[in-house]
Amino acid sequence: MKSASKNKKKVGGTLASRSRSRVPPGRGYSKRPFVAATFAMTVDGKITTKNFSPVDFTSREDKMHLLRQRALGDAVLIGHSTLKQDNIRLGLPHAELREARVARGQSPYPLRVIVSNEGRIDPSLNIFQTDISPIVIFSTVRMPARHQKLLRAKATLHLSDARSVDLAWMLQQLRSEYKIRMLACEGGATLFRALLEKDLVDQLNLTIAPYLFGGANAPTLTGLSKTFFPRSIHCSLTEMRTIGEECFLTYRIRRRR
Repeated sequence: MKSASKNKKKVGGTLASRSRSRVPPGRGYSKRPFVAATFAMTVDGKITTKNFSPVDFTSREDKMHLLRQRALGDAVLIGHSTLKQDNIRLGLPHAELREARVARGQSPYPLRVIVSNEGRIDPSLNIFQTDISPIVIFSTVRMPARHQKLLRAKATLHLSDARSVDLAWMLQQLRSEYKIRMLACEGGATLFRALLEKDLVDQLNLTIAPYLFGGANAPTLTGLSKTFFPRSIHCSLTEMRTIGEECFLTYRIRRRR
């Protein structure tokens, strides 16, 4: 693995570091967790192909970067579609990351949180085949009874009467009931956009990989929607570093007023 020490870029007079503090000082997150989303995209802004298939277009360093961000969270959040496509466990395969969590007073693995409006979640997915940490599912009563029965044996369900999950309420529940202060969001784009629209994202960790995919049907960072946000969302660059041909950026998402 190539060392990052020779590739650090100065931003605002400080050197970008490989790790970040868990919750920025001076910010009062008493009602919901601090939400940090992590994505990788091509130079033309694509995060996957038109078929939404898992794509291996980033380096080993980027994959470690994702795991480091996951390890910082008290919980990791993922949308059902992304979970189904990638079929991941949301674990931490490297012992040093788990040891660092324990040293910070966290559990060895973050709480795993799935959000799904329809709730048609396959209980045979890999995430349900390991008990490394509890699983919490936020969905609605649209979840079929059969799925409810099977999933209750593997996870804690929070089902609302609405057509879709109230994301602000979900974050409040994670903070009050599960004591989550830092939430690592791993997508997908539809969930990320929905959180942005509700002003519920605080930080974006973005890797730019040296590829161009093209095509109108491959999703970008905010999905396939052709609708503009009601107002532009301002991102402030706080860190930047390059390793090899990839650029690692950290943005603070400014609160709308």
